This record gives sequence, structure tokens and C-alpha cells, in this order.
Amino acid sequence: MDATLGLIERGGFEGVTIAAAANDAGVTRQTVYSNFGSREELVSQAIAGVAFEALGGIHSRLDATETTCEYVVELIVAGRTAVRAHPVLATLLQAERGNPVFDTGMMSRAKPVARELLAPLVERDPSVESSLDDIVEIALRLALSVVLFDDDAVHTDDDLRSFLTRWLSPAMPPSS
Repeated sequence: MDATLGLIERGGFEGVTIAAAANDAGVTRQTVYSNFGSREELVSQAIAGVAFEALGGIHSRLDATETTCEYVVELIVAGRTAVRAHPVLATLLQAERGNPVFDTGMMSRAKPVARELLAPLVERDPSVESSLDDIVEIALRLALSVVLFDDDAVHTDDDLRSFLTRWLSPAMPPSS
């Protein structure tokens, strides 16, 4: 993973190959293939690891939320902040060849990550469980949009928070 992240930092996503990751990690290509299966999976897991690490520090902010909507909004705001601040995550903003955000299988790889980030909602409010797949879908699509298409109207965290709350609140299941 560290070797892959180093390759992304130095050369963007185009610089990541199984051979280069194996070489930088000091292992064989077969080892990388055995553990990850494909270049896309290697890159996706490396990015997911960095995202989880970057978002790990927001638990107190999420714990302070009272509703499902507030939780989703804070997660998206924190995600955008993390992408802006971390050099590897910032590469997600570049529409270059090999960027996993623009890969056709991205959504299927991103949904389990988003589900894991949103799973605490069910512990907080079991009535959310029947809607969790829809919440994952909408949160993931909104988060990607917010990260990729910044705009003056939602550039600050407070502006983004207000916008998301206004539009997500009616779509979220009521808290029990």
C-alpha cells in the first residue's frame, strides 16, 4: 500500500502499475496480484485506506450529530476537507488516465467503503437499516459530486453544510 501511495504522489495514477508497486515494495508482481487481483483494486484499496485514515479523526464530530441527515452531511463535509488536505487524495480531483474515480467499476468498489463509513447510523438508529443502501447511494454520489465539482456557492464548509442539509433532510428517514 505504501509503495502504491508513493507512486501516486510522485506520478499520479498513470504511474501506478503492478510491476512498479511490486518493485517499490520489494516483492514480486505475483505477490501483488495474489493480494489485490488487479491494478484497479490495488489503487482503490490504497485510496480507501488513506480515506479511512483521514476520516478517522472525525468521529467526535459524527458522534455529536443527532440525526441521520446531520451524520451524512458531516461525513461529506469531512470527506471533502480530507481530499483537499491530503496530497494523495487530492489527486482524485485530477481527471487523468488511471484515476479510480473515473473508472467504470468505481461505484461497485466504493459502495462497501461508504457502507462501512455509514454503518454506525444503524447502531444509532435501527430504523435506518432498511434505508441504508439508499443512504449509501445518495451519500456516495453527493460526496463525489462535491469533491469533483467545487463551486463558490458551496466552497466553505458552512455553505456546503447548509446546502446538503436543505436537500438531504427531506430525503432521509425520520429518526426514531
